[in-house]
Amino acid sequence: MAMIPSFFDNRRGTIFDPFTWEPFKDFPFPSSSLVSHDNSAFVNTRIDWKETPEAHVFKADLPGLKKEEVKVEVEDDRVLQISGERNVEKEDKNDTWHRVERSSGKFLRRFRLPENAKVDQVKASMENGVLTVTVPKEEVKKPDVKAIEISG
Repeated sequence: MAMIPSFFDNRRGTIFDPFTWEPFKDFPFPSSSLVSHDNSAFVNTRIDWKETPEAHVFKADLPGLKKEEVKVEVEDDRVLQISGERNVEKEDKNDTWHRVERSSGKFLRRFRLPENAKVDQVKASMENGVLTVTVPKEEVKKPDVKAIEISG
């Protein structure tokens, strides 16, 4: 039980707030000037890919980005590439930063499209910070089935 008071910073009556608690603040990590300011949450943008009967649909959450800051390309070998960049906010010498959690930096994601993708008909749209890329699929032609009458 001796750990509990130190866990709460040895101040009785203080309420523990898990949202502001920094468990590693006293560890000897390298100074922030040596650490890259790119936030990997944005650098490693997460993208959903679902397949419907008609198309492959990619969705990426890109809050705060304009469509002009995002590129969607298809390479010759059926590779869909989604990239972009969010610039770091300009710092004013008079500002005091208490926390920097919003992500910035470049991102690039690539997906090899299947054979049935119509790469010449790809469409992309952006609404409320969500990029949607739709890649239509070739219609799967059902084989003609001919019933054969059985004699005898």
